[in-house]
Formats: sequence, structure tokens, C-alpha cells
Amino acid sequence: MSQIRIEKYVDELRQITLADGSMFRCTGTHLILDANGNYVEAANIRAGQQLSGGHTVIRAETLELPEKIPVYDMSVPHRLNFVLENGIIAHNSGKSFSAKREISNAFLVTHDDIIICDPEGEYAPLVERLGGQVIKISPTSPHHINPMDLNLNYSDDDNPLSLKSDFILSLCELIVGGKEGLAPVEKTIIDRCVRLVYRDYLNDPSPENMPILGDLYQALREQEEKEAQYIATALEIYVSGSLSVFNHRTDVNIRNRIVCYDIRELGKQLKKIGMHIVQDQVWNRVTENRFSKSNRDGESGPADVPYQKATRYYMDEFHLLLKEEQTAAYSVEIWKRFRKWGGIPTGITQNVKDLLSSREVENIFENSDFIYMLNQAAGDRQILAKQLNISPHQLSYVTHSGEGEGLLFYGNTILPFIDHFPKDTELYKVMTTKPQEVSGA
Repeated sequence: MSQIRIEKYVDELRQITLADGSMFRCTGTHLILDANGNYVEAANIRAGQQLSGGHTVIRAETLELPEKIPVYDMSVPHRLNFVLENGIIAHNSGKSFSAKREISNAFLVTHDDIIICDPEGEYAPLVERLGGQVIKISPTSPHHINPMDLNLNYSDDDNPLSLKSDFILSLCELIVGGKEGLAPVEKTIIDRCVRLVYRDYLNDPSPENMPILGDLYQALREQEEKEAQYIATALEIYVSGSLSVFNHRTDVNIRNRIVCYDIRELGKQLKKIGMHIVQDQVWNRVTENRFSKSNRDGESGPADVPYQKATRYYMDEFHLLLKEEQTAAYSVEIWKRFRKWGGIPTGITQNVKDLLSSREVENIFENSDFIYMLNQAAGDRQILAKQLNISPHQLSYVTHSGEGEGLLFYGNTILPFIDHFPKDTELYKVMTTKPQEVSGA
């Protein structure tokens, strides 16, 4: 937060006491969330009133102060006017609605770029209604993205290949590695070939010199080691076989402010690979936006208060990226770099067991501003209670909870919340995925 300033002076406060014995003070104009999901000014709170989180007011009184005291207003930079930036959205049912809720808020109140990886084809209606771009990636789609794309600002280093090589190693692990991952000799060979295939592009960074997966395959075939031939053979189906959807140069102009990569039709064999490649495409966008300065109104060019353009990235089925060791390590590294370079990543999952079983999940939590948790299945609740030190009482808020009800973890604070979104709105109709509501929309 910044720009902390005195907003006004007051000589009275509201003191509100709850049934659990806790008490707080605030100004009369402070907004408090009630049990129905409505915001009520503190001056209008009365004894017996039900507040969010199951709290009951037993006393509400006005305190007169001996002298006026300052009331502070705390602002954040315009581009960061969400207190909660990046984090994890974890829930057992209706898992995309809360993400869409945040995406629509981000679209309306910020000028950030918004990119979504959509493994189940759930976000297209909202993105299209907001005037965004939906890119369908499938074996039969005319759209292609090149996993070998490289922005020359790809890394902090003078040599952008360092991080790109890590990405290609993790991609090859998904393709070749199996349960044991890549062997050290295989990693060395892949790294050597990566440097060979980018040589022409780094000397002359024109689009026609950008390598594709087939160039990596050919470089592997030209190596003498038997391990190189093994890797190339494993890669062959993705280059000239039935799974060659990613052996093309990027042929979509991704310049829209809100973009959805719909990878539903990739199938089980390609889905994790597709998610990994989309993540790398978003990293390219983050590196571009890092050097794109905007003013407070989101316009490019000279401005009174320039800032780095932010890139929000929403990854549904996030747990899939944490299953393989190399891929998980790369995803955590990118997660950290996203934050450092003005990216705001948010992972979305309903598979809590897989998420928490990853050795990298602690790094994800440590580099997240929040965890947004809705209703959880019994087994997942116990895992979360142990991992996040949730008390039995707090756990009750994600046990058979209603729509839009749950827990918000922010730093060391755990807040129960109720967020009942009005159903008689156009926005609700494009966000809901309930079959009976979609068919009737």
C-alpha cells in the first residue's frame, strides 16, 4: 500500500460487540458485510443482526471521544487496486464461477492484460461477451502456437536462452521423461540442441528464423549419442505424427487485452503439454508488458505517472502442472518471475489432493497473496486443515457451504465470506456453467 493519508477527523466511533465476545471499533460509514451478502454502514448495525461468517451482534453503540482523531485512507497504485493479487482458488464444485467473478472485476476496474488457460472450455462465453479473443487449440484447429517462440527479453540474463532451455527441458520431460524424469545425459543433449537451433534466430531475430519443434527434432537426429536418438524418436509423434499440433509457427495475432486459450479438444495425451506451452506463451506476453509503460488511464505513451503494465494469468486445472518434477520446478520458477516482472498468476483447482501432494506447493503458497477456498469434500478438508492450520470452527465454513461461501486466506488472516452474486444479471448468465441455467440462457 502507498499514499496513506488522513481522510478526515471524527469525534465518535461505533463499537460493535459479537456473540463470541470479540469487539471492534470503526467509523459510522464503515461498510460491514451481513449474513445476506449485503454491505451495511456501521451506523445502521443493530443488536441481533446477523453478519457474514455466522457472527451475531449483541451490542452496537456509539462512543463519543474526548477529542477528534484522524481516519486514515490507504491507497494502492491504480494498476493494483485489488488488495489481493495472485493466489490459489481451490474448491470442490462450481470451480470456474469464482474465477470468472474475479476476471470480470479485473477487466472492469483495471487496465491489466488478462489471459486464461481453459482446459475445459468454460470461459469462452465471458471472454467473448467482454470483447476478448478466444483461441482454440486442437488437432483440427487452424490456430497454432509455437512452443519454441522466444522474446529477446525472455530472461533477466543477457542470454535469453537460459530460461528458455529450462522450459524446453520441462516440455521434453512431459514427452519423454516418464516417472523418472530426464536423465542427466538427456538434459545435456537437449540443452546443446536448444542452443544450436536458436543460433540463426539470435543472429537475425526475424520471424522466419524462429525455430519450430521439428528443428529441435532434426538437431537431435544429428547427434551421435544413442540417448539423442531415443529423445528424437519420442518426439517424432509430436513433429510428424498424429500429435503434431505444436509443430507450427504461431499464426494468431495475440494483441487483445483479454485472451482465452481453449485447449479442451487437445485430449488427455496433449492437455498437460498444451497447458505448459500456453504458460510459456503468457510468459512471453509478461516480458513484453514489462517494457510497456502506461498512464493511469491505461493508455500507452508519455504519462504523468507511468507504470509497468500488469499481466493477469488464470490457470484452471493448475494441479496438472505440478505432477512432474521438472515441470513443477519450472512452473514455480515462472510463478516467481511472473510476480517480479509484473505478472499476476492465479492457479485454479478442485483437485486439492494432487495440488498438496506436490513437493513444490510450499513454494507456490509462499509466493501467493491469497487462497480463496469454497466448499470442500470431506477428504480434501482434512488435508487442507493439516496443511493450512485450519481450526474445526473455520473448517465449518467450507463444509456443505452454500454457493459463494467459504474462507479467504490472506497472510496470517483467515476470513469467512459470503458472496451471493445476483442471478438476474447478464453477467451471471455468461458466467454460470450450470446445465439448467446454460440451456435456459
